[in-house]
Amino acid sequence: MFTSVLMIEKPLSTVDVEFVTTLHGDEPMSFIVLMQPRGDQAVVLLRAIDDVALGELREAVKEGEEPEGKAAELPAQQGLEHSLRVLREAGCDAVGQVVEDHPLDVLKAVVEEAGADEVIVLTKPHYVEEFFHRDWASRARHKVGVPVLKLFAHNDEPDTE
Repeated sequence: MFTSVLMIEKPLSTVDVEFVTTLHGDEPMSFIVLMQPRGDQAVVLLRAIDDVALGELREAVKEGEEPEGKAAELPAQQGLEHSLRVLREAGCDAVGQVVEDHPLDVLKAVVEEAGADEVIVLTKPHYVEEFFHRDWASRARHKVGVPVLKLFAHNDEPDTE
């Protein structure tokens, strides 16, 4: 069975699930999902700049309304549960956890403990962080000894209830 560690920042959409579960053809897949809740106010500006760069002006305005820190924990847990459920419904093994602090340290430990074959980072584009190689995928490539694949999450919003 092929094991992927999947780092996400929002619940998986139907398109995302189909994409990650078919990356390796018909090979059985196992996923370890790491859900990172939204960060603190320090990254709101970076997210807003990314939204503007993508032409999503309405999203840039809404960045300050998104739950942060402790308020983001429940939505992150619900998003994780939704993501695990849809991966299992797609026929994959799936376990996971919400990662509150030091996601790359947790990623490295999970990859080593599970003997994972790859890491998939599935996020919205983060142009500012990517330009400076501070995004998860760029940083993970220096921490884990397996291939790291960066994919952009799709915009359709899943029903996490």
